[in-house]
Amino acid sequence: MIRRLLLSATAALLLSACSTADPSGPSVAGASLRGTGGLGVVIERASGQVAVVDRLQATRLATIGGLGDLSHASVVFDPTERYAYIFGRDGGLTKVDLLRQVIDRRVMQSGNSIGGAISEDGTLIAVANYTPGGVKVFDATTLELVADIPATETGDGTRSKVVGLEDAPGNRFVFSLYDTGETWIADFSADRRTPRLTRFPDIGHQPYDALVTEDGRWYIAGLFGEDGLAKIDLWHPERGVTRILDGYGKGQQPLPVYKMPHLEGWAVAGSLAFLPAIGRHEVLVIDTASWKQVAAIPVAGQPVFAMARPGGRQVWVNFALPDNGTVQVIDAESLTVTDTLTPGPGVLHMEFSPRGDRVWLSVRDQDLLRVYDTDSRREIATLPADKPSGIFFTPRAHRIGL
Repeated sequence: MIRRLLLSATAALLLSACSTADPSGPSVAGASLRGTGGLGVVIERASGQVAVVDRLQATRLATIGGLGDLSHASVVFDPTERYAYIFGRDGGLTKVDLLRQVIDRRVMQSGNSIGGAISEDGTLIAVANYTPGGVKVFDATTLELVADIPATETGDGTRSKVVGLEDAPGNRFVFSLYDTGETWIADFSADRRTPRLTRFPDIGHQPYDALVTEDGRWYIAGLFGEDGLAKIDLWHPERGVTRILDGYGKGQQPLPVYKMPHLEGWAVAGSLAFLPAIGRHEVLVIDTASWKQVAAIPVAGQPVFAMARPGGRQVWVNFALPDNGTVQVIDAESLTVTDTLTPGPGVLHMEFSPRGDRVWLSVRDQDLLRVYDTDSRREIATLPADKPSGIFFTPRAHRIGL
């Protein structure tokens, strides 16, 4: 009888300990259990802070400040979804603990940076830098500098700005050099501190952004200085660079470019890809088998993001000034605009739930986040946010190129 009572007491103590412990770290008295799959980060650019949100409940959980210049900030997540790495425009790299809702580590790694990526195995964080031009790579746990990859010199004592930094399978990072028209692959699979570099010169004039397809095969860089895109087969990099959409729009007078379109959020629906056209009121449709343009869909303004709802049935598009209060929905089968929404001025970013039932929009000029049901297009929630821009949900941790 005494033995049975002792066993019951021991079991009760173990259950009590389990109920108060943080499952992802040291014990914290009174901490409640929380998964990470429903969490997200929203950039509040004007105040140098981020909001931690629960996308399932459409609620705001915490505010984390002290992150510097977030005017062009982006975020990646580690494989556990616990840590967010925030790349600030001022060169700050900040590791945020989403469960404890605090800054875990922060380094100032350059004078001007433009985003970053996390390696396939989650152990390396790479940052693309304008000043000084190049890529710096850090240990994901400690933020210790692992490798410094200077970009090509431009001849005036500076180095090329780095853009379009993406992760690729095999612990590789791929990026482009804006001023010198190159793409490089940095392969960290064999040596964490001395990557093997493969350089592709003369890819085109002024690459400004890039993407890696979700299967990890294709790296595609957009070109600002000329019409067209540059494509590299990451399965066969020895095949070099191929130009696609070469000369699209030639013979037409381009419009002034008010905001550069982003390629990283590109949309793929079946065998078709949808890309925002630079300086035009069009979304380009590409057959991914031939990499040729098959259509151009007229839209309300100059598109910034063209993003596919998970499943590929729709493509949602937002726009640069003066049309940045509008969002349009393209039917991926008929290639026509089926809905036009007006969430408010300054729609800077969109983020879908992993299964596509909801989409979150940042409406900067109304200091709001708006959440829509993607089937009915009905608004189902609003959240306050201070000049919100980028929205990033933790399931991005498990997707290539995001």
